[in-house]
Amino acid sequence: MRVSDYFLPTLKDNPSDAQIASHRLMLRAGLIRQMASGIYSWLPLGLKVLKNIENIIRSELEKSGAVEILMPTIQPADLWRESGRYDAYGPEMLRMKDRHNRDMLYGPTNEEMITDIFRGTVRSYKKLPHILYHMQWKFRDEIRPRFGVMRGREFLMKDAYSFDIDEEKARYSYQKMMVTYLRIFARLGLTAIPMRAETGPIGGDLSHEFHVLAPTGESAVYFDRAFYNIKSLYDENPEFDHIESVYKEVTKYYATADEQYDEDEFFSRVSEENRVIGRGIEIGHIFYLGTKYSSAMDAIVIAPDSQEVPVHMGCYGIGVSRMVGALIEASHDEKGIIWHKDIAPFHIGLINLRQGNEATDAACEKLYQACINAGLTVLYHDTDDRAGAKFADIDLTGLPYQLIVGPKGAEQNMAEVKIRATNEKREISVDNVVDILRGEIL
Repeated sequence: MRVSDYFLPTLKDNPSDAQIASHRLMLRAGLIRQMASGIYSWLPLGLKVLKNIENIIRSELEKSGAVEILMPTIQPADLWRESGRYDAYGPEMLRMKDRHNRDMLYGPTNEEMITDIFRGTVRSYKKLPHILYHMQWKFRDEIRPRFGVMRGREFLMKDAYSFDIDEEKARYSYQKMMVTYLRIFARLGLTAIPMRAETGPIGGDLSHEFHVLAPTGESAVYFDRAFYNIKSLYDENPEFDHIESVYKEVTKYYATADEQYDEDEFFSRVSEENRVIGRGIEIGHIFYLGTKYSSAMDAIVIAPDSQEVPVHMGCYGIGVSRMVGALIEASHDEKGIIWHKDIAPFHIGLINLRQGNEATDAACEKLYQACINAGLTVLYHDTDDRAGAKFADIDLTGLPYQLIVGPKGAEQNMAEVKIRATNEKREISVDNVVDILRGEIL
C-alpha cells in the first residue's frame, strides 16, 4: 500500500487526555479515533492489527477443536431473566426496548445466548463434547472509561463456551483451553501468566486470569518466577496429547492478582529469589461454570443411563481490542510502537528518501512490486515529505522492518534494512533483499 493512497492520520504531539503509552501511541499512529467516552472507531492501521490478532486466535482455537459461530450483539432480556442475571448484572448492562416494547439489551457477554442455542440443538451425550466460540463486539457501560481501548465501553471479545457430560470432562476442556490460551499469547509475542481469580458475576467455582507484566497494569500481581522456565511445555508441543500434565505443571506455581493474594502463602511457597511482585494487565479470563446456566435454563442431555442431566459448561474470554493496547504497553519506545512481525499491520515500511529522483523512484518501485510478489505486506512511503518526517511516521507505526533507499544507494543498487526492535542496520543488494526478508518474516 502506498502512503499517498492510504488513510494514515498520524499526529506529531501527544493528545492531552491520553494517560498511558498505548492510548497516546494508538491515537498518534492513527490506529483509532474516539467517538464518545470509551467508544472508538478503528482506522485502517488499527483494524489490520485487530484482524491479525483475530487470525492467530482463530488458528489456535481451531487446532484445539473449537468451532466458530457468530451471535448477535442485541439479546432478548428474557434469556437473562431465565438465568437470574438480568437484574443482578448491574448498570454496566445497556438495556433498551424495541418497537414492540420488548426488553432487549446490548450483550456484555453471551452465556445465556449460547446456552439457548445449545439446548435447542443437542439432546444426547453422544453429541458431546462441544466447544463453540465467536468474536463479537460487546458493550459494558463502564462508570469511568479510561486508558483508551484498555478500559473502554465497547470492545471486541473472543468468547468460547464448552459443553460436557460431566465435571471430569468439563475440567479437561478447561485445561485444554488454558493450554490453548498460553499458546495464543506466545504466538502474539507475550508471556502471559495464569493466575487464580474470582469468578464474579460470570459464576462457577474455578477461574484463572491471564496477566502480562506492565508498569501501567491495573492489578497488583504476585507469582513465582520459575513459571518462565516451562514455556516450552505449551509453546513447542504442537499436539494436544499431554493436556493434563501440562496443566498440572503450569498451575503448580504460585500466581495470583491482588484479589486473592495471601501474603503468608506467597512467602511460604515461593523462594525469595523467585518472588515477583509487579503490575499486570489482564488479557484473558477462563471459567469452569459447572451447571450454573444449564440447570437454570434446562440445557439437558440424555446420559448413557438414559437419565436427563444438565451439561457442564465452561467459558473462556480474550479481550481482542484490549489486546492491542496490552501489546503496545509491553513493546514500545520513545519513538513509537514496536510490533511483533505476526501482528504488525505491514511487515515492511519502504522509505524513499528522495521522491522524484529517477534512480530512487525506480529502485523503490522495483522493491515495492517484489515485496508484493513475495507475499510480504509493505507500506511504501512515497510522498514528497522530508526524510525525517518519513522516518518518524514509520518508527511511530512500529513496522518490524524498514527498507530505505536513497540516491547514493540506488546508484549502487543497494538498500538499507533496519530492524525496528533492535535498530540493527544492514546494507543489502536491491536484487537480493526481498528474498532475504521473506526468509526472515514468513
